[in-house]
Amino acid sequence: MDKIFVSDLTQNQELVTSFLVSRKEIKTKKNGGDYLLLKLGDKTGTISAFLWENVEEFKDAFSEGDYIKVKAQVREFGGNLQLTLFRIRRLEDSEVNAADYLPVSPHDPEEQFTALMEFVEQMKNSDLRGLLERLFSNPALVERFKRAPAAKKLHHAWLGGLLDHTLSLVRLCILMAQHYPQLNADLLVAGAVLHDIGKVEEYLYSRSIDSSDEGRLLGHIIMETTFVNQMINQMESFPQELRIQLLHLLISHHGKMEFGSPKEPMTPEALALHYLDDFDSKLQMMLTAMQEDQTGNSAWTPYLPAMERYVYRRRIE
Repeated sequence: MDKIFVSDLTQNQELVTSFLVSRKEIKTKKNGGDYLLLKLGDKTGTISAFLWENVEEFKDAFSEGDYIKVKAQVREFGGNLQLTLFRIRRLEDSEVNAADYLPVSPHDPEEQFTALMEFVEQMKNSDLRGLLERLFSNPALVERFKRAPAAKKLHHAWLGGLLDHTLSLVRLCILMAQHYPQLNADLLVAGAVLHDIGKVEEYLYSRSIDSSDEGRLLGHIIMETTFVNQMINQMESFPQELRIQLLHLLISHHGKMEFGSPKEPMTPEALALHYLDDFDSKLQMMLTAMQEDQTGNSAWTPYLPAMERYVYRRRIE
């Protein structure tokens, strides 16, 4: 079976191909009876899919995170393409090429990591530079850092997304420190490099992107704050004031307690990191939404619950 990718779909196309199931919901029709709403995807994008008939036959045949083979037709609704499903079969791992299904960064991870380490090497503060060099001297951690996503669904939700987001944030922090020379540039950059490092363990990303048990129970802020503090304990003469301010950047970068931060930003560097992190995340969320489901003719993206808005797609060149 030749794989037909989401990016290749066209209106009224009939197809038999495979996808990864990222969401599965059983819903009730207005006139009674159930239907299946699925979110299917591969490395090129995602698409909504509906099974209207024979739901009892297929609803227990697969789960979220499974590969499935479908017989379907591409239809348009509200300016976006979607799939109407007729048959579904769960696939074994041996029947697919896993590299076809998880979205991956458009950037070379080796080049991205080299660029990040160049910024680390330029840091003037020897304590912060030494901490980051010590952390990235661990080959296993580096490999996970290059591969991890930055989120499950919202922003940079692809393999290599954590590195992409981290490097983007570092560059924004450097620009911010140039505009506001009162900021401690090295502290801000170190906070950017470390602010999501806990996500290498928070997520599972070998088959689909999901939370690990530790990730669900603790979350990346607690995980990385503990990890970085342990790393500092292994270093001689790391200044206590620097330790406190760096850890404050990590625990406050979500901005508010209701968003997961134990503390709100209380230093200029922490405030800058929070807003730049939020900006980079939300802008990428918007750009990703504009790129997805472009097979339809709608000028608007589907509604983005995380941003509480639609996004207008038409660009002025």
